[in-house]
Amino acid sequence: MSTRGCCYDNACAESFFHTLKVECIHGEGFASWEIMQTAVFNDIECDYNQRRRHSACGSLSPEQFENQNLA
Repeated sequence: MSTRGCCYDNACAESFFHTLKVECIHGEGFASWEIMQTAVFNDIECDYNQRRRHSACGSLSPEQFENQNLA
């Protein structure tokens, strides 16, 4: 069973949220909750999936990898 606070139980989610906090939230000082929600949404939906590259797919962005395999 997993225990609360054990970062190794859900390493993938922990890694995602760490990156989100470092790149989007940390040190920003948002004026309201709604502005923060909009910034997080934009980071995940508009930036994160399109620009992240991974060595497992030939260092292509997810969008480039999909387009290459659909052709």
